[in-house]
Amino acid sequence: MLYLWLKAFHIISIVCWFAGLFYLPRLFVYHAQSEDSVSKERFSLMERKLYRGIMGPAMIATLIFGGWLISLNPSGYFSQGWMHVKLTLVILLIGYHHMCGAQVKRFARGENKRSHVFYRWFNEVPVVFLLAIVILAVVKPF
Repeated sequence: MLYLWLKAFHIISIVCWFAGLFYLPRLFVYHAQSEDSVSKERFSLMERKLYRGIMGPAMIATLIFGGWLISLNPSGYFSQGWMHVKLTLVILLIGYHHMCGAQVKRFARGENKRSHVFYRWFNEVPVVFLLAIVILAVVKPF
């Protein structure tokens, strides 16, 4: 029963984390398009609160619950190739998360050098991660 509770909380954490990973770059698009100081300050505040208040805790919860799940059956998971690929993608996703955090700080300092078009493409990165991770976890192709 513990396993099912952990799995449920792991999935809830993933959903919250990805909600932030999808929304924060969208805020970057709008922030990069804004021209007045009131809008720029508002977007900086929204970005900071989303990153620190939702995305960070959700990422940590995802990692804790995922690690706990693995600890219940380490040899079963680590003997499967799909898990190695999934964990590699999770590590890369953590890097993307931190890239978002660095961008939040650049926007807050008024140092953004990229256009809204860049952020529209940047916004698609977590979609690719989500598709790959879910397919690996459900289909377990190898």
